[in-house]
Amino acid sequence: MSLAPRVVLVHRATELAELVARHGTRAQAAFFLQSRGRDVEEVAARDAAQQAAVARAMAQVPLDWRRGSVERADLSRFLFSPDDVVLVVGQDGLVANVAKYLTGQPVVGVDPDPGRNAGVLVRHRPADVGRLLAHRDRTESLTMVQATADDGQTLLALNEVYLGQPTHQTARYRLQAPGAAAERQASSGVLVATGTGATGWCRSAWLERRIPLVLPGAVDPALAWFVREAWPSPATGTRCTEGRLDGDDVLTVTVESDGLVVFGDGLEDDHLTVSWGQQVTVGRAAARLELVV
Repeated sequence: MSLAPRVVLVHRATELAELVARHGTRAQAAFFLQSRGRDVEEVAARDAAQQAAVARAMAQVPLDWRRGSVERADLSRFLFSPDDVVLVVGQDGLVANVAKYLTGQPVVGVDPDPGRNAGVLVRHRPADVGRLLAHRDRTESLTMVQATADDGQTLLALNEVYLGQPTHQTARYRLQAPGAAAERQASSGVLVATGTGATGWCRSAWLERRIPLVLPGAVDPALAWFVREAWPSPATGTRCTEGRLDGDDVLTVTVESDGLVVFGDGLEDDHLTVSWGQQVTVGRAAARLELVV
């Protein structure tokens, strides 16, 4: 007999929980907040709203289904099963955080705050969970991006991949874009974004440049890329600083300085480290995020 599906709740520690963990007691956390002109009751109200949303969402899981739970900080150590249904209760970034650890499992995104508009990825309310679980095969397949180093290291991301110095200072490398000659560059790093990520970090670069480049949509099989603050010099150029990667196109970066990092979706702690002479290719990932709609 086959096992019932397992719902895995993905959540993030609230500000109150983090403050109590740091300061030892709620009273000490309240004193710390008061010293900075804040009221612990405001933080406690958000904590209570989060707990209530989680309880309401989980109450709609069928009784015969198995259940699991993982906090954001423990995602890299959690083993997801192929038949899991992933229930994310939090903000959009939490869906991006979990995406790289999945292999096609459906994801239900729930916004716990009734006082704000639902997000791009957490589109639903706790009251919707029962219906969504019943129709978990109705998904929107979102494009992801993958960086691959020549030593076999790989990194997946839902929004964007960043390659550069961990301090965001000058990185040196040789960039090869599709249909263009290779160019040596010195910059604050390279961003490669999916259509989902094109609403965030990469969009700021796009808006600043006021260029006609068309950003991809979330389900489009295309990526957009930008070089941040490229610096012209006798040895480095600024000719090739943005573009699209369509289909199986890749962006190739050959590292020419030590200690560069590659990280995705803003998670700098979970990164690849690449050094002088290594090559990194960035393109569309074979994996996609299956977001229940």
